[in-house]
Amino acid sequence: MPKATRESFGEALSELAPANPRLVVLDADLSKSTMTQDFKKKFPERHFDFGIAEQNMIGAAAGLALCGKVPFAASFACFLVGRLETIRIAVAYNKTNVKLVGTHVGLGIGDDGASQMGLEDIAAMRALPNMAILQPADTIETKQAVAWALAHDGPVYLRLTRQKLEDVHDASYRFAFGVPDTVWEPESKPRHYQATVFASGGTVGPAVLAAKGLLEKGFKVRVVNVATLSPFGPDAIEKFALDSSRFVTVEDHNINGGLGSAVCEAMSQLKTPVQVVRLGVHSFGESGTGEELYHKHGLSAPHIIEACLKNLD
Repeated sequence: MPKATRESFGEALSELAPANPRLVVLDADLSKSTMTQDFKKKFPERHFDFGIAEQNMIGAAAGLALCGKVPFAASFACFLVGRLETIRIAVAYNKTNVKLVGTHVGLGIGDDGASQMGLEDIAAMRALPNMAILQPADTIETKQAVAWALAHDGPVYLRLTRQKLEDVHDASYRFAFGVPDTVWEPESKPRHYQATVFASGGTVGPAVLAAKGLLEKGFKVRVVNVATLSPFGPDAIEKFALDSSRFVTVEDHNINGGLGSAVCEAMSQLKTPVQVVRLGVHSFGESGTGEELYHKHGLSAPHIIEACLKNLD
């Protein structure tokens, strides 16, 4: 059933809270949007609202972590990561056990427009040492990623969608930190793929649709879901480079500093590099439906197909 990953995040918090008394949640006057309102209702003494003051919230989260709590501090990604100077020192530098949660990421949020869209957040957070970055692709993966973040001792940035996402995993899926997983490939697996498409979060669904369309055209392509965006090194992609003619990356994020950049950086360390074709956002966002914006900015399934066909042998 399609569901926004922010919704799944909110459900996960309430499900994990009874067995984890150290879990606390911090908000910046956005609990209805970050989907932490259910946690707030059930565990009011463990929920703290800081108003429109993300910088203060992050500092308080670091203090709570140093006192033994496991704080999840949530806001829109653009507002949260906009406080990078505080995150840099209070969270990353000091390795505090803070879980930063950025919702409403990318063009997929739709009509709210450019000022609300987190499109540079991955690049900013990837620049910080000690910061794990997670972007789940559906409900199953989101809940497991939240559980992993809770158990992990160290800073985590969790990137979540406003738009609903179709499930790409089944009940047998088990989240593995730092390990991309193949979510679609032809039933008759070839010995060599004409392309491997890497996607994350909101772009995984369009990538799967594109791969299915390419199969109808005679091109055998697989789709790899990248839920861990940092750390990300050559080990994450090496096995895919062994049997792929091309890599295509597609992300609802600025073309610089995100998934495509991470793949290219990792590729530069491999003995047998593969050509990488990157799809991403080249400008600020704008107002429109998520579907319209994915189409305009080249992230929809037809654009992924076109990009693959132009760059496949």
